[in-house]
Amino acid sequence: MFKRILLPTDGSELSMKAVRLGVDLAKSCGASVLAIHVVPPAQTIAYVAEMIASLEFDYAKEATRHAERYLDVVRTIADKAGVPFERRLVFGSQPYQAILETAAEAKCDLIAMASHGWEGVARLLMGSETHKVILKSEIPILVCR
Repeated sequence: MFKRILLPTDGSELSMKAVRLGVDLAKSCGASVLAIHVVPPAQTIAYVAEMIASLEFDYAKEATRHAERYLDVVRTIADKAGVPFERRLVFGSQPYQAILETAAEAKCDLIAMASHGWEGVARLLMGSETHKVILKSEIPILVCR
C-alpha cells in the first residue's frame, strides 16, 4: 500500500500522536518513515546588525537542539516498532512548503501529520501549516486529531 511515509513533527503532543499513528501504519504496510522538523527563521527586530547576527545564531543553535530532540523521539518510536527510519532537519520560512518539497524529493507516498501544532499566538502568526499542506499536496494526507 504505502512504501514511504513522511512524518512532520513540531514536537507538540498532537504531532507525536500523528507520528505514532504513522509509524504503526508503516509497520502494517512494511513501509519506511521519514521524520522532518522545519525550523522557521528567527523573527527579530533590532537596530544593530551585530545584534541581529548574534540573535539569529543563538536562535538557530537552540532551535536545532530542540529539533534534534524531537527527531530522536521519532527515531525511538520507529526503532521500537522495527520500522526503517530517516530524518531531516530543514530551515525554511514556509514549513508547509518544506514539507511538500521533502515529500516530493524523498518520493513519499503519504504524509501523516497533526491537524494543528502549537496553539495561541504562534498558531495565529504562522497559520495552519496542515491546512496549507492539504491544499497543495499531490499525495494523500493522513490528518491526526
